[in-house]
Amino acid sequence: MIIAIACDHAGFELKENLTPFLQSELGFKLIDLGTNSPDSVDYPDFAHALAAKVEHNEAAFGILICGSGNGVCITANKHKGVRAAMAWLPEIATLARQHNDANVICLPARYISTTDAEAILKAFFSATFEGGRHERRVEKI
Repeated sequence: MIIAIACDHAGFELKENLTPFLQSELGFKLIDLGTNSPDSVDYPDFAHALAAKVEHNEAAFGILICGSGNGVCITANKHKGVRAAMAWLPEIATLARQHNDANVICLPARYISTTDAEAILKAFFSATFEGGRHERRVEKI
């Protein structure tokens, strides 16, 4: 499965730490959209690039990382067909997939560890959309 990943400067270290895990343990092919250093950048540039990949079906899912997770989440949700969700616990990531059919997960790098992020991503990618009453709600978005 092809997954896009992107971050701003605050998320750079976490992105770098997660890349081997995503490739070797979860078996994903990654499209890394940057940033590629801890130098200050504008998060919308990277969030828009990632959301466009998901919007145009060039990536099945996306992972966005910034300091709080909020900025990239707000930006990604401007794209048609993108349902970006913030997660700071595995249970929230699971519900984002099960109830909201989220296709982009946003992580708050300043508030979670690499170990936390790995557990969140495992939960997100292990869950599936439940449909049913949730499908009706997602269609209203």
